[in-house]
Amino acid sequence: MGLTANAVGFGAYDTGLIIEKRNPDDKVIALAGNPNVGKSTIFNALTGMHQHTGNWTGKTVTAAQGYCSTEAHGYVLVDIPGTYSLLAHSAEEEVARNFICFGKPDAVIVVCDATCLERNLNLVLQTMEIADRVIVCVNLMDEAKRKGISPDLSALSEALGVPVVGTTAQDKKTLLHLLGTLDQTIDQPRCRKEPPVRYPQAIEESIALVESALNQSVAKQINPRWLSLKLLEHDSTLLCEAERFLGTAVEDEEHVRAMLRTAQMHLTIHGIGTTQLKQHTVPAIVQTAEQLAERTITYQRHDYNRTDRRIDRILTSKATGYPLMLLLLLGVFWITIAGANYPSQLLSDLLFGVQDLLSEQFIQWGAPTLLHDVLIRGVYRVLAWVVSVMLPPMAIFFPLFTLLEDAGYLPRVAYNLDKPFHRCKACGKQSLTMAMGFGCNAAGVTGCRIIDSPRERLLAILTNSFVPCNGRFPTILAIITMFFIGTEGGLCASFSSALFLTLVILLGIAMTFAATRLLSATVLKGVPSAYTLELPSYRKPQIGKVLIRSLLDRTLFVLGRAAMIAIPAGLIIWLSANITISGTSLLSHCAAFLDPFAQLMGLDGMILMAFLLGLPANEIVVPILLMGYLAQGELIEMDSLSQMRQLLVENGWTQTTAICMILFSLMHWPCSTTLMTIRKETGSWKWTLLSLALPTIFGIFGCMLINAAAHLFL
Repeated sequence: MGLTANAVGFGAYDTGLIIEKRNPDDKVIALAGNPNVGKSTIFNALTGMHQHTGNWTGKTVTAAQGYCSTEAHGYVLVDIPGTYSLLAHSAEEEVARNFICFGKPDAVIVVCDATCLERNLNLVLQTMEIADRVIVCVNLMDEAKRKGISPDLSALSEALGVPVVGTTAQDKKTLLHLLGTLDQTIDQPRCRKEPPVRYPQAIEESIALVESALNQSVAKQINPRWLSLKLLEHDSTLLCEAERFLGTAVEDEEHVRAMLRTAQMHLTIHGIGTTQLKQHTVPAIVQTAEQLAERTITYQRHDYNRTDRRIDRILTSKATGYPLMLLLLLGVFWITIAGANYPSQLLSDLLFGVQDLLSEQFIQWGAPTLLHDVLIRGVYRVLAWVVSVMLPPMAIFFPLFTLLEDAGYLPRVAYNLDKPFHRCKACGKQSLTMAMGFGCNAAGVTGCRIIDSPRERLLAILTNSFVPCNGRFPTILAIITMFFIGTEGGLCASFSSALFLTLVILLGIAMTFAATRLLSATVLKGVPSAYTLELPSYRKPQIGKVLIRSLLDRTLFVLGRAAMIAIPAGLIIWLSANITISGTSLLSHCAAFLDPFAQLMGLDGMILMAFLLGLPANEIVVPILLMGYLAQGELIEMDSLSQMRQLLVENGWTQTTAICMILFSLMHWPCSTTLMTIRKETGSWKWTLLSLALPTIFGIFGCMLINAAAHLFL
């Protein structure tokens, strides 16, 4: 049964997550870990299909929870965000820390990577300072063995004082061992162990002073030693969360305040102020992790990562890194273009075949003609068009993107582009969100959650639409083919189209840098923040899981949003084409009104109307344009590109028009799905409107410059 957070002792204000238990006695387990340690793989293996995802209340951080059971207990596993620390520099770190501290999980499993255990132990040590039931899961033991790395799990368990289990996510026996250890841990009474990290003596003495004042009031709810340290650090965000959780501000209690002043004076005497405190505590955690690793890890050879480093010298060097990125980008687009054509046509035939069946059914029912035309020729036809054009390229692009991510290449892309983005006073992680935008700008905007700095996250969100999503690819490709490549087709033509498209996309990337730099110098001034970028080991992608994850989490999610918007859009498009004034459609009247301004851009009024009515989905811009030129009352599709080119030329198109059309397709307002996502992510109409205006202004002035140059020199 589903229980609200309050019903099981998890205040929604504490964790922002509703825990759904099947039985009241089910135990809640937090699954923590660094990124790229296989945490989600373990979560998926343990919970199978018994899982669901959602957002933490008030946060843009995704949460996943699932159910598994043993003979002894039922468990609700909560896959908290992957994070390198619990110091709460980002929304992910804050959510992870708050759930461990205030969510009161029955135990915390910290998943580590056996190939880089020393770095992962930092999170283990921080978690042990908060939670009193911790299990260390050392994953990827098979990779460690292959690289000649041998962690002594028994020695590590003895040193930490908590259970340590080795796992290989694909090996069910190791996962059963993990569940058995979890059963044993849950059955033992809670007890606080000796902290594994010892700070400099002056800090330890100050912590002890504050802890003595907290023991009576908070010991049963929060680890008093850890809270004492946070009070000394004056972590305002955490103290607000603690006040909401406890129902009182412990630092305002007279005996706590008095002891806190004494402890702070003691630190001051030893030359440690509030700002310098973390400069002493963080190194202590790092040094403890180093000492544990030195005592418990054996390396059969010190060049165990030699192969990875050799590959990195090729993929991340100045001489070869950028050319290889461009070749890979070209390859991905070529595969997407070549692979999407045939399934897109099949899907189109299927969906429009269904339209004919629906029409016959409406006639049999005796439905009014107006109702039939609105629902079938308007709403359904637009929806079918969006699905048939969007689904095949997304179903190819997103798995390719996820395969690169799973293999470990995308962090190398972020490394290569870190310096250019840094010069724009932005974050190198923006390159990853920009790459996601090629599949869908809405997905790219959502991906900006990985950027810690709010300013840099906004920069990435506002500029994501400068790279074309797959909804704009068909328009750009059709114009490239008709006016610059030729319509004969064949392997050479598809490769030439992909090459031309790559050049257009490079222009979009250049405009992304320009817009980012402009925003950094104006409305979003600031200094670029430092961040930790892990270059994980190269791994063989898990193709089956990649396909499922990319199709379910990205492709169908984005397609669902687009379909929701396409339904009302179909109604508006049909009405604009079929409502007439003085014998002329409303669509033509609006196009005539826009024509003088459009001519300055090298376009015409009907093109601008197609873009305006294509706000719900970029895929329907060309069909709307053809519908307007032919004065039809519904979306139409030409039999061939040659026929389409002839129609465009008859309506005044030149190569200048084609270039301006490509440029405006590259840079104009985001689709409504992306705008909705931006509004949700930023919580602000101001930033949403700016994200709409920014690429549009770039596109308008770019088209005007090209058109003016064409009139001067041609």
